[in-house]
Amino acid sequence: MSSELEAASAAALARRAESAVEIPARSAGIYVTFESFPDLGLALESLDPLRGKRHPELLSVHPAQEDGRVIEKATVYIPDGTLGHFLTRLHAYVETAGLEKPRHRQLVDSIRRIGLSSLRELWTDHPDTFPAGSGVVWWEVWLRRGDGQEIARLGEFAAGVGARLGPRILEFANRTVALIEASPEQLAQALDVLDHLAEIRQPREPATVLAAEPAAEQAQWVADLAARTTPARANAPTACIIDTGAHQPHPLLTHSLAPADCHACDPGWKKDDHHGHGTEMAGLALYGDLGAAFLSSEPIRLRHRLESTKILPPPPRVNTADSYGALTATCASLVEIAAPNRRRVFSMAISADSELEPRDRTLGPVLGQPSSWSAAVDALAAGLSIDASASRVTFLDADENAHRLFLLAAGNVDQFETDHLARSDLSPVEDPGQAWNAITVGAYTELDTIDGDPDFTGWTAVAPRGELSPHSRTSVTFARAWPIKPDLVLEGGNIAQSPAGTDFDTPDSLQLLTTRAPLRGSTRLLTVSGMTSAATAQVAGMGASILAEYPGLWPETLRALIVHSAEWTPAMRQQFEKARTKRDRVLLQRRYGMGVPDLGRATRSAKDSLTLIVQDVISPYDTQGRMREMHLHQLPWPTEALLDLGAADVRLRVTLSYFIEPNPGARGWVRRYSYASHSLRFDVRRRSESRDEFRKRINDKALAEEERRPTSESDSGEWFFGTDSRVVGSLHTDIWQGSAADLASRGAIAEGAAASGADRRGVHPPAVLREPAHGSVPEGARVRGQPQTDPA
Repeated sequence: MSSELEAASAAALARRAESAVEIPARSAGIYVTFESFPDLGLALESLDPLRGKRHPELLSVHPAQEDGRVIEKATVYIPDGTLGHFLTRLHAYVETAGLEKPRHRQLVDSIRRIGLSSLRELWTDHPDTFPAGSGVVWWEVWLRRGDGQEIARLGEFAAGVGARLGPRILEFANRTVALIEASPEQLAQALDVLDHLAEIRQPREPATVLAAEPAAEQAQWVADLAARTTPARANAPTACIIDTGAHQPHPLLTHSLAPADCHACDPGWKKDDHHGHGTEMAGLALYGDLGAAFLSSEPIRLRHRLESTKILPPPPRVNTADSYGALTATCASLVEIAAPNRRRVFSMAISADSELEPRDRTLGPVLGQPSSWSAAVDALAAGLSIDASASRVTFLDADENAHRLFLLAAGNVDQFETDHLARSDLSPVEDPGQAWNAITVGAYTELDTIDGDPDFTGWTAVAPRGELSPHSRTSVTFARAWPIKPDLVLEGGNIAQSPAGTDFDTPDSLQLLTTRAPLRGSTRLLTVSGMTSAATAQVAGMGASILAEYPGLWPETLRALIVHSAEWTPAMRQQFEKARTKRDRVLLQRRYGMGVPDLGRATRSAKDSLTLIVQDVISPYDTQGRMREMHLHQLPWPTEALLDLGAADVRLRVTLSYFIEPNPGARGWVRRYSYASHSLRFDVRRRSESRDEFRKRINDKALAEEERRPTSESDSGEWFFGTDSRVVGSLHTDIWQGSAADLASRGAIAEGAAASGADRRGVHPPAVLREPAHGSVPEGARVRGQPQTDPA
């Protein structure tokens, strides 16, 4: 070990001598990393002696994974002339190794390796988040406080290597934090010339720093971002924000939100944003988290645009509780009349118990049953139009070419506690988030570090990284018959808990940076936002971007593709691993949905994961309302290649998405079969089952024929949720896992109408036709559905 330490010192001195960076005060020491044996901890106190005026100093400690075991890495700064502190101890250990208790064994026994530190050794965030490639990015640099000239030297270093120092500095008792824009190669040179580096992190400062900047400073950041942003073409797909209006002249919105695309439900309302919430959602739908956009120096080329429809009136006016269905229909019609040929997704982060309106739980889904509002969303999604008068709302005939995709916020928890998961599980999704045909969006968070605000010293984040956000509601308390909500989750921020555990608040660093409307005389252009509203707006941007890539997708297909791209985080997977039964898994699905969606996964096959998309029309019923048609899809995968893989573990994921036409009568809410116009199911050919046997088994399920059903080995144990648990709502998804050889024989998927008596009992007309007077289903009734597979 002493040879490793001496070699590290020699390499550092040689590298320092070769450095071309010239600053007045260069480094007078080296950075060394000590690595432990697996599952052993380092003697950290021995690595941080705190003796003498100049002494080695422990800078950072972080765990790493190696073959499923944990090793510990500690980075130590060793000033010139103090290397002997460790060399003498290592030599003493060797000299007394034959004794029962060698000297300094506590220090030495746990050390497996010693080496010169690289930039990665100073990186204390998750290893996977270390910037890839050689591009210029922003870094968060933590410096040891010493003579007060640390920032000056960092600035001189930045100038010497062609990097850029950020505009704001944060100072703590023992650390100074700055942002620097540089490539990994540029910043790595700091190890040779700076002696006050402590650690490097992924920047989390934009929300904290930029939201607090004076209006003039914000304007400079905004002008820079606007100058490197290229808007989408005028006829590009849009994210239509149904909210409080939007501040159209905002420098970051005006190029993507035309005045003609701003509307209000009531002609007497102004179209601008009277509250600010709509402008916040517009920024998130267009850019996502603006903090990431500000920290990148790369040009931004937008693929989608915005539309705004104002559904909430300016105070003191309020909407009546029973008017929201009609108002939602008005919002849709306004933009469709103005631009009838434009592709769009609708984003509505307004709910019955919204903070923006007086609280009214009369519409709220206590057990997930439909409401007049959620039924209106379902009807609009299925292509129905709505005739609203002063006394009634009438659902009219559907147009199969007018299907719509709505993104709805799950709603926010209004009382916090330390066990935030239990609180969220007991807080049901708010109306209209129980809508069958919509994507309901919950919130999770990766924001768990509270930086830069002295008002929150000692406070801690409530939710760990990758977990459900404390803001998010769930459908855990819904009756089993009703849809699983949320369908997915996206970043919605975190909350902080006081040191005493009695108070909760939302620091800026635990929220997302977005655009701000100039309200109450302020000219500030940036603010922070969060909760399920922010998550929903981001999914809207994702949906519009997918439409820009694949303009031929139906709304049903787009819904399936977004949800199909979602995956659970490691923190969520830990919860699923604890589940003992499929029923327990479904309850967790009612908390997390299918996880966090990813635009890259939704728009391309990646990492050896093939995605097959099929969008088709099915006529499941005959004139008597009996099941008559099913679809059988042969999967075009390489059977021989799968057989060659043999016992290798593979995964098949299937998602079926279709829209039901709602039957919004109170009597119909007792059973889901009475509310929905139809129910579709999917099934996959089982092992050792021939194509003909598979067809007969599915026909028995879909057509209710009286012939004997072929028997085959059940595969329910290989499906993550199982056939009995994945059939609620109109979006069905499940994951099969097994050997590649087993998967090779399963290359067929079927979809058709559900055949159980309960499903048939309440059959109503499919989505594109009106129910006739005698109550049967017309010949040729059609339903659009989309099965999707993802064999990996």
